Amino acid sequence: MITNEDELKQRVQGWIVLISTLILIGKFTAYWLTNSVGVLTDAMESIVNVAAGAIGLYSLRWSAKPKDKGHPFGHGKMEQVSASIEGILITFAGGLIVYEGICHLFSPATIQKLDVGIYIVAVSGLLNYLMGWYSVRIGKKYNSMALIAGGKHLQSDTYSTIGLVAGLLVLYFTKIAWIDSLLAFLFGGIIIFTGISILRKTIANLLDKADEALLAELAEVLNQHRMPAWIDIHNTKVIKYGNCLYMDCDLTLPWFYTIEEGHREAAYLKQILEDKYPHRILLTVHLDPCNIFEHSRCDVCACKECKDRKAKLREREKITLHTFVESGSEKEG
Repeated sequence: MITNEDELKQRVQGWIVLISTLILIGKFTAYWLTNSVGVLTDAMESIVNVAAGAIGLYSLRWSAKPKDKGHPFGHGKMEQVSASIEGILITFAGGLIVYEGICHLFSPATIQKLDVGIYIVAVSGLLNYLMGWYSVRIGKKYNSMALIAGGKHLQSDTYSTIGLVAGLLVLYFTKIAWIDSLLAFLFGGIIIFTGISILRKTIANLLDKADEALLAELAEVLNQHRMPAWIDIHNTKVIKYGNCLYMDCDLTLPWFYTIEEGHREAAYLKQILEDKYPHRILLTVHLDPCNIFEHSRCDVCACKECKDRKAKLREREKITLHTFVESGSEKEG
């Protein structure tokens, strides 16, 4: 079932595709008027914006599909695939721009109506920045990799546009032809770097690389609402599928707790995280009795009900990133 959140993300992406298409038309008009390879770099970047935006829109619609028998974790990974394709397209466009710069260096073209081209490129850059800022803002709010990647791409396009406008102004006043090719080399390189950066992040997410910032945030939330019987929480793993989080962890409780009491503590832990991440988290909790560990945990246990305490409470062990993810064998070591 598509939620209001999914509809908002798709609506934002739809507007991005529409406005990017209008910007594309404007930039190629500027290139047709000026015959500047520098302006061409911006125009080719806009082709990538439109293509990536369309792919992003499709991925958001796909990832919004509910989980089914064939996809028990849902379709959220499609956003990562979309962002990876966008990174490849950006890198390819950067390579084409550098190639065009080399060609124009040896066969300079006659530049004309550069003032009009500068106006069009500048306005397009401003629109790109506003779209990028809004896309990143919504993407971070709803943890959408597709919107964040698309927004950062648009913002990087704006930063390169600022430099491009400055270079075109120098070209306009000096009439030095090779400056046009230099702009293509410089901003083609920036575009390639942006594409590779996006690819590195999306590949890491596709390989389920641990998100240390997210794990630290989860640990802090649990520290704030920690119950006395929670001796520690360890062996935590989190996998992200789109904006959904699938989390496993081990919760250490006093050895004498009944199944009913253990279930109550695990249910409260789940409720804390569901309140923090509504409709986004699915948690599986494994319960460990404190007496399975080789070394006593009594000196860090705040449970006042225990009648078998072997040591006084020294200091309660805070849940940190290190203790949160360490396994039971590491804890015993």
